[in-house]
Amino acid sequence: MVAEKSPNRLKKSVKKVPKFLVAEILNGQPIYYKGYQEVLNGSKTIEEIMGSSSLQAFIIGFILKTLYKNLDDQKYLIFTNEAGLHIDKGSNLSGDILIYERDSLPITNINENYFSLPPKIVIEVDITIDTASLGTEGYVHNKTKKLLDFGVEKVIWVTTPAKTVLIARANEDWQIKEWNKDIDILEQVQINIGAYLNEVGLKLD
Repeated sequence: MVAEKSPNRLKKSVKKVPKFLVAEILNGQPIYYKGYQEVLNGSKTIEEIMGSSSLQAFIIGFILKTLYKNLDDQKYLIFTNEAGLHIDKGSNLSGDILIYERDSLPITNINENYFSLPPKIVIEVDITIDTASLGTEGYVHNKTKKLLDFGVEKVIWVTTPAKTVLIARANEDWQIKEWNKDIDILEQVQINIGAYLNEVGLKLD
């Protein structure tokens, strides 16, 4: 005799993740902010997970200072604060620092929407999203490739736990350097994160 399924058997409920916890959409897949599960269970607020670490902010500040000092502002535009990029219907990404050539970004493309044209360079510092679905390496690889396919010439990705910098260009082998090496951004503009941190007296284990 086959046992009948109980009509009162409850289906396991799945808690829907609200849109404000979605940091990016990559190839149609929502990518959530790191710590989003704590927001869902009430142990953290959205404000507690949205900010950068002090180290991340410090390094971004150093890179921006170098860019503003060395780049011709009549030739280049620099954007920060997780500027949004609309890649295609299934991908909306963000970048810590975007560098555009002025000639490639008509002023009419500055509006209330995400950027729809590829920047020349994207610089990322650390990862502020939950990588459970893709894994850290999978997320970095997939996002970097998506940006290069979009038309970005170079992606630079700084990782503070490993103290490394990924430099990726389309149709070239990607490089990983220790962050105490000189990293070329463009036009003789270089950064050396490790040297700068030592210079200001910031010692990391």
